[in-house]
Amino acid sequence: MLLAILLPFLSFIVRGKVLTGIICLILQITLIGWLPAAIWAVLSLNNERADKRNDKLIKAMRKNQK
Repeated sequence: MLLAILLPFLSFIVRGKVLTGIICLILQITLIGWLPAAIWAVLSLNNERADKRNDKLIKAMRKNQK
């Protein structure tokens, strides 16, 4: 989470989203664009975590139905 706030572009690159990281870096280069880039990175990280959590719950529910 700290990486997403301090270096938003690097947060994307570490998660394997290189093109998104480059776009975020371009946005982050401007002083005004740094805050939206940081917010974008944090929201993206939270969404990815929520997707993983939902997938895990769906797998557990399917396993219980069988």
